[in-house]
Amino acid sequence: MRLPVHRRPLPWRDPEAVVLALASTGDVAWTDAGPGASSGRSVVAWGPDLTATGPDALAAAWAELRAVLAEPRDDADPLGPTGWLGYGVGTWLLDRDATVGEGRGAPPSVTAGLVPDPDAPADLALLLVDRAVVFDHGERTVEAVVLGDDRWLSDLAAAWSAVPEGDPEPPSQPGAPTRPARRRHADASYLALVSRCQQAIAAGEAYVLCLTTTTTVEGDVDDLAVYRRLRRSSPAPHASFVRIGPTSVLGASPESFLRVVAEGAVSSSPIKGTRPRSSDPATDARAAAELRADEKELAENLMIVDLVRNDLTRVAAPGSVTVTELFAVRSYRHVHQLASTVTAVLAPGRTALDVVETAFPAGSMTGAPKRRAVQLLAEWEGSPRGVYAGVVGRLGLDGSASLAMAIRSIVVERATSLRPGRASVGAGGGITASSVPSVELEEVRLKSAALLRALDAVPGGASSAPAVSTPPVP
Repeated sequence: MRLPVHRRPLPWRDPEAVVLALASTGDVAWTDAGPGASSGRSVVAWGPDLTATGPDALAAAWAELRAVLAEPRDDADPLGPTGWLGYGVGTWLLDRDATVGEGRGAPPSVTAGLVPDPDAPADLALLLVDRAVVFDHGERTVEAVVLGDDRWLSDLAAAWSAVPEGDPEPPSQPGAPTRPARRRHADASYLALVSRCQQAIAAGEAYVLCLTTTTTVEGDVDDLAVYRRLRRSSPAPHASFVRIGPTSVLGASPESFLRVVAEGAVSSSPIKGTRPRSSDPATDARAAAELRADEKELAENLMIVDLVRNDLTRVAAPGSVTVTELFAVRSYRHVHQLASTVTAVLAPGRTALDVVETAFPAGSMTGAPKRRAVQLLAEWEGSPRGVYAGVVGRLGLDGSASLAMAIRSIVVERATSLRPGRASVGAGGGITASSVPSVELEEVRLKSAALLRALDAVPGGASSAPAVSTPPVP
């Protein structure tokens, strides 16, 4: 029997105040329109968790997702699985769907030889959201939504009086950064990996490779306090705060991996190309113009657009895949970005989960051709990417999806009996034949800097890996 959906209006409260009062601990997913938003919507949501790591567990979790989403319903917005699919889910999908050569058995895993991190967050972590509060910032309305037992609405209404009216006080800002940050690859090592990528491209192994690294800050981190600073210092169109089990993902993502509306329209907006902002208007305008005209950035963006078009063609109605935006410069607090948008219409019988299966991991975080790029990068980067380069967002019970790239994000892992707490920041960039290694290194620093400041960490702190040699690509 299909459970009913119940709704109840509530007096306006700021979403941040609601999270502070009602969700400062425990599992929660907060899709955030941003501080002082006057349009859009925020959602604070709860539900039982679904987590998985490793091929067998991921297969079982994926089957459960299929079952949960099997019968779309038009009365359930915004309920549905919400959380993250880490990069490891994408590599598992590539392995699962690899063509078996006749008489040769399955090809080797795309991450063969990569040593798993036993302390890493779950590859897949979702809340099967059955309770949510929806904030419409334009209309200044709040609505509580629950699947099944409507007693939660009364309990929430009683607790609502504890939520202060008005905007919350801004969080305290740290002074001079004091916490050391360790980057996985020292400068020389990262520069050598850029050269190695270019050798592979010259040898015909790939066209573009998205090389990444991770910076780690050891010690306990107050996830909500850091996110409150981050949402003010780095506002982003796909901001979110997700806490599931011992892990929190604090997102300031500018990139939409996938949007699917219940009626079947699909869009993906890959970002490739970055320039720093400047406080000087003339310098800032020149940086944006330079990005718009840079042949390397344009070529890199175009290659990823072609990859997205190819991915969507596998699940789209014939003739419906269209590039609706090409090489648009989008400006955020700290960077200019070069973005494009590809749209499509789902073929009959196809679902949002089918699109995830065909398009994940995102081409903007792998390179092209996708499978070979993932193999090379797994070997050279030397450690799993974890949540970084995956996606964060929602798969709706109504058949919709809204998934952002897990970039410009902080992954916080609370201390356990086996290890201390820590936070990590991933960053990377697309390498092409015309890349300048020193420029690529500076891009990694730029993308990490604002996130490390929110963590009270020293950007560019001590590196944790020695330089690597660059033998010729066979």
